[in-house]
Amino acid sequence: MSAALRADPSAHGLRFTPLHPVFAARCDGLDLRQPLTRDQAVAVEAAMDRYAVLVFSGQCIDDDQQLAFGRNFGEVEAVPSLVDQGRRRLPDNQVNDISNLGADGQLLAADDRRRMYNLGNALWHSDSSFKATPAKYSMLHARVIPPHGGETEFADMRAAWDALPREMQDQVKPLVADHSLMFSRAQLGFDDFTPEEQAKCVPVPQRLVRRHMGSGRLSLYLSAHIGGIHGMPKPEALMLVRELTEQATKPPFVYSHSWQLGDLVVWDNRCTMHRGRPYADKLYPRDMRRVTLGDVAPTLEQPQ
Repeated sequence: MSAALRADPSAHGLRFTPLHPVFAARCDGLDLRQPLTRDQAVAVEAAMDRYAVLVFSGQCIDDDQQLAFGRNFGEVEAVPSLVDQGRRRLPDNQVNDISNLGADGQLLAADDRRRMYNLGNALWHSDSSFKATPAKYSMLHARVIPPHGGETEFADMRAAWDALPREMQDQVKPLVADHSLMFSRAQLGFDDFTPEEQAKCVPVPQRLVRRHMGSGRLSLYLSAHIGGIHGMPKPEALMLVRELTEQATKPPFVYSHSWQLGDLVVWDNRCTMHRGRPYADKLYPRDMRRVTLGDVAPTLEQPQ
């Protein structure tokens, strides 16, 4: 990428306004109903390398347009929900349903298995860290929002790494952790998995510290999906993960996004964590659609 392009995205009609002292920005100047030019896509990816979270406001797009935007930056994952595939609401497996709605369009019952499973989105996590090749970007679009609540919080794992004491950095840099969806749901007491679902939740190893390729910076790679660290007793491993997560999600590293209708928020799972905040999901519908892009290789195969 040319230095001129990085320095002057306004040459392509784009404006990036920081939303937080260390990361996150709003991008203005794009109508995502229209295809991006190559230069616009390059400028957006450069901004993602810098800010890790981008907000595109007022985007009246459908599923196909959201998918088309995502394909500018990589291969879209097939990301159907793990539980109750037969009751899936959306027809396209590449669009993930982050909602409180059933296939009939009605609110999920308070005791619905899918609602219990979806409560795991309130834990700090990185999307698809439980896959051998985890996620690159996630792109969440607000179609219907409740009158209040339901914010999404993001934490910058590069800034969190930079703030760790040198002794802690030396301790955690070589470590490898195991990730599984079953680990994160177990924290909430959810263990209602069928044998077929359990077979899809075999733990996968990921680096605990990785180098973010776009910026060249080291980053913690944390997630609620972590259930152990290689070579470490489980209680000690989980205590270390909890300590790191508490440090990495302190206010100086966190941006909270209050959703407006039509917002599309894109984040880089390679160097951020996120979590959903509570809202009155038994009273109000919330329809969010997510497109997720896969990374290029497992973290153990990427240079650190």
